[in-house]
Amino acid sequence: MFRKLLQPIYTTYVIVTFIAGLLITFPVFVLLALPNKSSTRRVIYRIVKVWATFWLWIIGMPLRVSGAKPGGGRHVVVANHISYMDTVVLFPALPRYFRPLGKKEMAKIPIFGFLYKQVGIMVDRSSPYSRAKSMRLMWRMLRNESDILIFPEGTFNETGTLMKDLYDGAFRLAINTQTPVLPVVFPDTVHRWHYSAWWKVWPGINRAILLPEVPVKGLTMDDLPALKQRVKEMMCAELAKYSYP
Repeated sequence: MFRKLLQPIYTTYVIVTFIAGLLITFPVFVLLALPNKSSTRRVIYRIVKVWATFWLWIIGMPLRVSGAKPGGGRHVVVANHISYMDTVVLFPALPRYFRPLGKKEMAKIPIFGFLYKQVGIMVDRSSPYSRAKSMRLMWRMLRNESDILIFPEGTFNETGTLMKDLYDGAFRLAINTQTPVLPVVFPDTVHRWHYSAWWKVWPGINRAILLPEVPVKGLTMDDLPALKQRVKEMMCAELAKYSYP
């Protein structure tokens, strides 16, 4: 009863503070986006990282990061996906500059979509051309600019299981570029902002657990199924320690 009474008030507070943060920083992002250079994208990333950390704190969802510290070099980062909050938590959770692979539809959201295009790599999953183009761009980013983050489940995990079946893309990218995979799990975001409704928001701790990186040196496409299964088992084993989903 108590939660039902406070839920609309808290949800309104979360949405208002999120929109206010976007409106305040939007002119800065527009100016930084004009050159379309790696250096300005890094600045945008740092601003988003600081803003996300602060916003999670003022709405009562502070982030705690634990686990193995990743080694040097680039990584293909993979994370479970079950909440709208995942796309915010990942910025303060990850220790290094990265660019996430995001759905093209996200770019259509006013203001937020513009920002998302600056930090992410857009893909239209229904278009083979778009998927191939995004794969080439991610390859280039790994070589010259940043880590890449992919949600290998594709969409929200609404199955009630620890994780859905994983798509090949992240692991194909890792093998083709000989870049180690860094698994990350978010066990709490589903309780902070439930996937079933935009208004199901509730405060509490968000945890991000960095798992040991998985080397891919010497692997070929024949090894892709085994690599994918190994990473999924690691992530599911960690998620099973928590009240998830």
